[in-house]
Amino acid sequence: MRYIYIDLVNSGISGDMLLAALLGLVPEYNKILKELEKLQNFLPGVSKLEINLVKTVITGVQVNKLKINIKETKDHRTATILQKSLNDFLANIKISDPAKIYAKNVLNTLIQAEAEVHGELIENIHLHELSSVDTLLDIIGVAIALERIHGFKDDFKIVCSKIPLGSGTINTKHGILAVPAPATLKILEKSDLITYGGPIESELVTPTGAALLANLEPQVLQYPVEMNILKSVYSTGQKEFDNFTNVLRIIYGDGKGLQLSNSKHPLQMYLEQVAILETDVDDVSGELLGNFITTFEKEDILDIQITPSITKKNRPGYIIKILCYPAHIFQLIEKIIHELGTLGVRYNIINRVCVDRKIEKKSITIDEKIYDLNFKISFIKSDTGIEIVNIKPEFEDLKKISEESSLSIRKLQLIAQEKLKQIYYNFKINVKK
Repeated sequence: MRYIYIDLVNSGISGDMLLAALLGLVPEYNKILKELEKLQNFLPGVSKLEINLVKTVITGVQVNKLKINIKETKDHRTATILQKSLNDFLANIKISDPAKIYAKNVLNTLIQAEAEVHGELIENIHLHELSSVDTLLDIIGVAIALERIHGFKDDFKIVCSKIPLGSGTINTKHGILAVPAPATLKILEKSDLITYGGPIESELVTPTGAALLANLEPQVLQYPVEMNILKSVYSTGQKEFDNFTNVLRIIYGDGKGLQLSNSKHPLQMYLEQVAILETDVDDVSGELLGNFITTFEKEDILDIQITPSITKKNRPGYIIKILCYPAHIFQLIEKIIHELGTLGVRYNIINRVCVDRKIEKKSITIDEKIYDLNFKISFIKSDTGIEIVNIKPEFEDLKKISEESSLSIRKLQLIAQEKLKQIYYNFKINVKK
C-alpha cells in the first residue's frame, strides 16, 4: 500500500500549492508542465501560457512554487466553455479513465458549488475567479501528477490533516465576502474533511483547493500510521504572510503492517482504518447509560459496548467503547462528554479487516400470509471467485414477524433455513456474472 499524507496545518490548500507539491514526486515533471502549456489551445481567449516550477526558501526550507505567466483577454467564462475545454484537452492526452473522471468531477464540483451559492442553473453561471486558465491547469495538472505516481490505483491511499480555513474577509467580483468564500464552504459542506478556523486573518483554502482535495476523498488523520517514508515535498502558493509560513507538506511512502505482510492475500482489499473511543464512568445511572446507547445508535458509529468494571477508588463503574471511522472522532467525543459528563475520552486508530456484505430480500409464507425477510450475506472476493462466509436472516425482521404471526423466533429461524440454499447458489451465480 502506497500512502500520500497531505499535511495542511501550516498552509491550508490551493490548486497551485497541491500541484507544486505533487510535481515534486514526479521525476520528469517538466513533461507535465509542457503538456499543461497546451491548454492555451483549448481555452478561448488565452494567447500565452508559460509554466515553471521554481525553488524558493521559506523559514530555511526549500519549497516548490509554480510560476505561471498567463495572457488572456477574458475576465469570465461560462461553465459550459470550461467543461468543453476540459473535455477536449483530456481527449487529446494519454491519461487513464480514473484520472479523467477525477478531473471532470473536480470541475463539476466547483461549478455546482457556484450554482448553488448563486441560486442559478449551471448553464447560466458566469464564473469569475474560477474561469481563468489556471483553474483548469491546476485540475488537470493534479490529475496527471497523481496518475504518474499511480495515485488512482486500488493500492494507493491518500490521507490528510485537518484544514485551517483562515478568517476575516476577501475581495471578490461580488464584493467583500467572509472567509471561507461561499463556494469553498459549499464544497466543504458536502465532504468529510475536517476544518477549523484561523490561525490568521486571510483566505487559506480556495474553492479549487477544496474541490481537488474533497474529490480525492482522503481519510482525515493527525498522521498516517505504519508508514515507511520514501520522500517529503514542500510547496507554497502565491500568498506570503508575516506570521504564517504557508507551506504545504506532502509525505510519500509505503504502508507497513498487515497490508504488506502478504500483499496477495484476498483480505488485503478489505483493510481499513477505524477508531476506538473509550472512557470510564463510575457516577452514571443505568437509566442514563440506556439512553446513551439509544442516542448513539443514531450517530455515525459502527458499534458500541458497555462493560462493567471496578475503578481505582473501588467503585463499580463501566468501560464504554465506541467503534467509528476516524473522520467522526471529535464530533463523537464532544457528544460523549456532554451526554456522560466524563472528563476525558481516549482514542486509538487501528486497522481492521471487514469483509463484503449484501442484503437480499426473500418472502416466507406463514398461515397463507406472506412476510418479507432480509438475509445478510457476507462474502470474500478473490482471484479464484467468491467465498461465502455466512448467510443469516436479519434478527429485527424475525422479531417483527414473530410479533405478527405469534410464532417463536426459533421456529422462524427453522422456516428461514429453506431459503438459505437457494440464496447460496443464486448469489454465487449472480456475482460471477
